Amino acid sequence: MKMTDLPSGSPFPHSAGFQIPSRIVNLSGLSAGSGPGDPAPYSILMIVSGGSGIIDIEGTEHILSTGAMLCCKSSLPFSLNAQYSLQGVWIEYYAALPPEQEDISPLNSSRLHSEAPAALCSLACRLLQKWNEPSEDNPFAVQLLFTELLAGLYSLLARILHPQEHWLDRVLQYIDEHYNEDLTRAQLAELAGVSPEHFSRTFRKATGRSFSEHLTLQRIRRVQQRLLTESQSLSTLALEVGYSEGTYLSRKFKQVVGVSPAAYHRKAKRIASLNFNHTASLRALEILPELGVYSGWMKQLELVPAYPGLRAEGTNGTDLYRSVAAAKPDVIISYALPGEREQLLPVAPVIELPYMQMGWREQFTAIADITGRRLQAEAWLSRYDELCCRSNRELDRLIGPRGTAVAWEVGGAAAYCYSSSYGHGSQILYGDLGFSPPAALLEQGLLGNGYLEAPMESLPDYNADHIFITSGPSTPAGHERFSRMLHSPRWQALAAVRNNRVYLVDQTEMFYGFDPLSSLAQLNTLMQTIRSQIYMERDHIRP
Repeated sequence: MKMTDLPSGSPFPHSAGFQIPSRIVNLSGLSAGSGPGDPAPYSILMIVSGGSGIIDIEGTEHILSTGAMLCCKSSLPFSLNAQYSLQGVWIEYYAALPPEQEDISPLNSSRLHSEAPAALCSLACRLLQKWNEPSEDNPFAVQLLFTELLAGLYSLLARILHPQEHWLDRVLQYIDEHYNEDLTRAQLAELAGVSPEHFSRTFRKATGRSFSEHLTLQRIRRVQQRLLTESQSLSTLALEVGYSEGTYLSRKFKQVVGVSPAAYHRKAKRIASLNFNHTASLRALEILPELGVYSGWMKQLELVPAYPGLRAEGTNGTDLYRSVAAAKPDVIISYALPGEREQLLPVAPVIELPYMQMGWREQFTAIADITGRRLQAEAWLSRYDELCCRSNRELDRLIGPRGTAVAWEVGGAAAYCYSSSYGHGSQILYGDLGFSPPAALLEQGLLGNGYLEAPMESLPDYNADHIFITSGPSTPAGHERFSRMLHSPRWQALAAVRNNRVYLVDQTEMFYGFDPLSSLAQLNTLMQTIRSQIYMERDHIRP
């Protein structure tokens, strides 16, 4: 077979050749851009391992978050401004091919994907480390890691483009959904379309466990989750997870967890929190997790323990597993992230709290139930509600009927606003203080999508009685663009501008939180901003 020929059924229409990296750098603070006419074409690979940011591709801005990846040719028009909240790896590489072949990577799709698993993010970070710190003892480490990364990405993109060809993901999902049924190896091998022997070999190689061990672990983790959130008999729990009797469940539970179900239910739980919203909920309950993620705002309040926490940004999959496993938690609290749950399955049960489906109050109460501190949570919420009542009485005196409001986070070229289910201060404006979103936002699907991204120049299209700017641009170019918009005739014509109802808050870190502590601080900040502006206005017009 010639090098230019491909086996039938190949998911990509090119030969890979020999790919050679020419530049590997950290995404944090990186500025990059390209377009047609670049003198030396090459391929680009970007993997986001943490944080968030924005990239412009062919004139359209896209939000970057953990797991985002871009595989493209350098001729693709894109622009990436320096963003220090963004973590990950940027790779430029080219192919060593015969002269008659085009220099192209089989990975190039010119599309932004969001499915990069933690393992690939970890691999990319290791590659960056070896690139920056070459070792004489292992001079081929970069080549090995780069080849492994390309192969992993190739396999991932093949699964994305041709999911029917990869049965293991399908089988794992089936077990996750049918763990309480009488599953057999033969049944799942038939589902996968492979022999039972091939099924067992592939399953163990991919998961590190046999099929029966994996099924047992799934069932016991579900029992642990129920013990943390419900009160049921062992016999009932056994039937729910696929066992015939409570005594057999108890024996299996002790084999996996090390203690009996009753002892597990009674013991004080060691907790790992994988995001700063849930860590803040624990701190509001006066609980210090064994491992937690802490935001910059929480660090300013000195809510961070002396020992290191888990970083919110730049933590790859391998480091995540090692850090959580080292903390030896009895329970892990996180958002609903299936890949994360599967990765941490051997460590402890993962209690998943769905982001948009649960407000911060519901998440706070759920965490209180898990930790046995429901009464403390109810007392905290009672004090918060009293503050909301006082704030609303004050707003009745200051502004009367609330009308509409919007809170904008302004970036370099676009601005973002959120529904109350996404937080960012909107849970306070719409949920606690009685404001409503403007009609234009509702027409654009704010409630269904949870957020709206709008070009900066279009902000005057979303007229509201009260406009809050909770975050401003971070770059000089963004500041200049924002200033032009603020001085534009359309912006100046808004009723909120003419009535002095535009409030500049600029507290990015604080308004990013969606938890009890952040919500309390956001409420106080919004009230102080409104109060100060109105009092200043009254002092100005007082004779």
